[in-house]
Amino acid sequence: MSASTVGPADIEQAAGRIAGHVRRTPVVEASPGVVLKLEMLQHAGSFKPRGAFNTVLAQAERPQRLVAASGGNHGLAVAHVGAALGIPTDVFVPDIASPLKVAAIRGRGATVHQDGANYAAAFELSAELAAAPGALAIHAYDAPATVAGQGTLALELEDQDPDLDLVVVAVGGGGLLGGIAGWYASRVPVLAVEPEGCPAFHDALAAGRPVLAPVGGVAADALGASQVGQWGFATAVAAGVTSVLVSDEAITRARHELWATHRIATEPAGAAAYAAISSGAVEVAGRRVGVVVCGGNASPADL
Repeated sequence: MSASTVGPADIEQAAGRIAGHVRRTPVVEASPGVVLKLEMLQHAGSFKPRGAFNTVLAQAERPQRLVAASGGNHGLAVAHVGAALGIPTDVFVPDIASPLKVAAIRGRGATVHQDGANYAAAFELSAELAAAPGALAIHAYDAPATVAGQGTLALELEDQDPDLDLVVVAVGGGGLLGGIAGWYASRVPVLAVEPEGCPAFHDALAAGRPVLAPVGGVAADALGASQVGQWGFATAVAAGVTSVLVSDEAITRARHELWATHRIATEPAGAAAYAAISSGAVEVAGRRVGVVVCGGNASPADL
């Protein structure tokens, strides 16, 4: 592992560590040339347990406590890992966190601390407990073990469909993007999709480095990092990842289309990558495109 990027060897090691702890999620062909990776069927409803399990299992000694700051999905994943491994867990979430996700975190036995306007504020509030002896802080996206764990999704996807011409993935803090880019390592182009209200990676590409970006919109609870992580950004840039922004309206339409047409229930963040397809922001004709449906932690009542 280099100082700033994650590569295939790191991801293969992560896959070995977490085997038996995560699901091999299925793929389905939604339409000619469009393949959906249904990661919302992962434990805890998103891809996040991959990185969380890898972080914990890579430790030389078993942690006495797990600590995480999260917009929701990461906290839910860490709570799942803590419950699965029998380790007490504390999760710090902002005021904007989905009540459904907060209830699910508590339901897995974690202690929830809800305060702060956004993820960054929740992260600051978690620092004191994370520094306690025996505690392991599991970053939501900006750590090599997290990025490598998320990259196991791409390892699976290539095994399931080795003929993809493009992989499309939603971006929050960049952990999943970095993992996927690190696995494909420029062999297959990767497109990052963000809501217009949460353009952390898009703005970082324009600036040439991670910078502060606005946070808002329908997917802010899951994609609302105010700044993309260094590890994911460096890995994505090294792999030549490109970026596109989609509107909240496109995400909402894509979420409803996934349900109405395919009976796939997602949260808004989980529909963001598909929104780039359904809105026409990505040209599919003549290509085989893999689309990551990354999370499903939302009430189905509005589908």
